[in-house]
Amino acid sequence: MQHSPPPPGTTHEAIEYIEGAPDSAVLLLCDHATNALPDSYGTLGLPQGQLDRHIGYDIGAAWITRRLAADLGAPAILSRFSRLLIDPNRGADDPTLVMRIADGQIVPGNARIGAAEIERRRAAFWSPYRAAITAKLDAMIASGPPPAVISVHSFTPVLKDTPRPWEIGILWDSDERFAKPLIAALRDEGFVTGDNEPYDGALEGDTLDEEVTRRGLAGLLVEARQDLVATATDAAAFADKLARVLRPILNRPELRRVEFSPSRTGRGRG
Repeated sequence: MQHSPPPPGTTHEAIEYIEGAPDSAVLLLCDHATNALPDSYGTLGLPQGQLDRHIGYDIGAAWITRRLAADLGAPAILSRFSRLLIDPNRGADDPTLVMRIADGQIVPGNARIGAAEIERRRAAFWSPYRAAITAKLDAMIASGPPPAVISVHSFTPVLKDTPRPWEIGILWDSDERFAKPLIAALRDEGFVTGDNEPYDGALEGDTLDEEVTRRGLAGLLVEARQDLVATATDAAAFADKLARVLRPILNRPELRRVEFSPSRTGRGRG
């Protein structure tokens, strides 16, 4: 697969594209793919070691997304900017869109950010990323059956000294037609699988809510535990196992229908 040029209205700096098969019927997303920052922002005043943590990006998620795209022949859209610059998985007016403090760490480049700078980042990075997803889904729906959508994330193995037992979490809002069979299949394969764990799958204005739930598409968010996918080799192996479980589920006819379920709001996710 080759990366395509950005569609009109987007910037190559903000988005990585992977082309898939025309009849793929699944779109992969990776909101927190990288800890990269534009040169003009430096490191936002943080030591590089802080950017290399979960506060900077979802470790392993980009590797999983690219491997799944190859395994499934699916298109993918990945961010090319750190969540610390602006979080593409938050609503446009979410107070956590630009984090001033992340996991107890003050972000100097964000600490005194004003409305004008937030809008500048939103226009240059957040909006092009969301617009690219909208455009791709519009094109896929116009050319074939409605696609299923998988957003790939990762989570830390320990939170506040408490180990997290799940190897993988499936996060979903109110439409269970994709999530429930996938959770059951992953558990049958031996994965310790969280059902809306370690985060709740309902977050108003996030990528899944705005781009998938409100369209009536089948979609979910996959969370991988970072210690299992912290190297490219481990992430590829994880993705290969996940692809094997996904293939028969993605062939289910109910995933090709547009169905609307009332969205709920919950305690959010990372």
